[in-house]
Amino acid sequence: MILDLPLILETRRNHALEHATLHILARKYRTSMAGHSNPTGFFLLGDVTSEDVSSAATEAMARLLAGESELAVHPGCGTNLAATALLAGTFAWAPLRGAKSNFWRVWLIPLAVLFAALGYFLSKPLGPWLQKYITTEADLGDMQIVEIVSIRKGVHRIVTK
Repeated sequence: MILDLPLILETRRNHALEHATLHILARKYRTSMAGHSNPTGFFLLGDVTSEDVSSAATEAMARLLAGESELAVHPGCGTNLAATALLAGTFAWAPLRGAKSNFWRVWLIPLAVLFAALGYFLSKPLGPWLQKYITTEADLGDMQIVEIVSIRKGVHRIVTK
């Protein structure tokens, strides 16, 4: 399966660890935080200390390895945003696609807005589902944290293998 190809699987596992780390950091910090995963680890952006990042990443890994797979799904993930934009945009476009003139398009705008709202509400369970089954992998296998580096204030790099 394509999701199990090495670079993709490593990215999905790092994405799960990133989310779990963010969940743990959120218990202590009420500041905005974000992350970006790749096959070699992830970046963590936020005004947090290196010690707390190290502690949270270590705890996140231990909890994922212990089976707490729900930590791999995060409400702030870009997957949720992408699902919402795709469904709402597609649903809004649907009633307008057959209109042959601008005159009819104008009259169909309220219907397009209604369809967009429907797409928005339908997307709410889709984002977490996509995270759980596509964009993250809570089974970390034999992954290890190799290094945690503070690149500059507010940016940490967590390297895994």
